[in-house]
Amino acid sequence: MSTFMAKPGSLPQRWFVIDATDQVVGRLAVQIANILRGKHRPEYTPHCDTGEFVIVINAEKIRFTGSKLDTQTYHWYTRYPGGYKTVRARDWLETHPDRILREAVKRMVPRNRLGRQQMTKLKIYAGPSHPHQAQQPIELPTEFQKKK
Repeated sequence: MSTFMAKPGSLPQRWFVIDATDQVVGRLAVQIANILRGKHRPEYTPHCDTGEFVIVINAEKIRFTGSKLDTQTYHWYTRYPGGYKTVRARDWLETHPDRILREAVKRMVPRNRLGRQQMTKLKIYAGPSHPHQAQQPIELPTEFQKKK
């Protein structure tokens, strides 16, 4: 008996839709990262992309616990002198609500080629509609969301 190791392209990939309305950012990011990596499948293989596509709608309605909306900050460097930028979560929620969730998930996937490939399967939209109806996405069951 040997251990099953998935090969690239050997597993079918489904599309899931997650509604982010009134979901806590960190808890939702963990669920999304697990689906992107494929850890919810019995065929999970760490060195291979066994994950599935995730569509997140209503990203503008996510919520923070406590006072994180005002205290949480995001930083990046533009590669120019004096280009260290900082923004609060409240400001990003008003202007670019998808970036908050994308940054949270990005920090939960591996920081290598595989993680960057898995992040391309994440589609985040601020409103309730998305252009991926042709892929026939499946609504993520609520019991899966509550279990994690």
